[in-house]
Amino acid sequence: MILDILKDDAEVLRRKAEPVTHYDDDLRALVADMFETMYAAEGRGLAAPQVGISKRLFVMDAGWKRGDRQPLAIVNPVIHGTELPMVADDEACLSIPGRVFRVARPMVTDLEWISPNGVSQRAKLWSNESRIACHEIDHLDGVLISDHGNER
Repeated sequence: MILDILKDDAEVLRRKAEPVTHYDDDLRALVADMFETMYAAEGRGLAAPQVGISKRLFVMDAGWKRGDRQPLAIVNPVIHGTELPMVADDEACLSIPGRVFRVARPMVTDLEWISPNGVSQRAKLWSNESRIACHEIDHLDGVLISDHGNER
């Protein structure tokens, strides 16, 4: 089911999301709906607050626009570190349609998370994966790209 994506004036986008505590069929259904919504909106990432759910959850796919789907659902992410360089690049956001911001993000992010099935994961995300994950984690913390980027 395609969900409504909230715009940048929605209050839920400005508060820190709550941790996910239940790894059940409802969570997995939400993840499926979020992927469907993200792909339909032609995005690379979508955080639960963007669909009105204040939970620490996001979905992303860094490769699908190049024809290689790599869906990843991330629950309760924790950044354990980042590696330089910081790379400034243009970013768009499904909650701020029609606007682009220049944002500096780390080239590498060491990320730990839990899968929707409750399995602990950890990986170093590189380049676009790192950028997308950091963008979505900002959403979980109530931060938008307009808060630290210069509009292009």
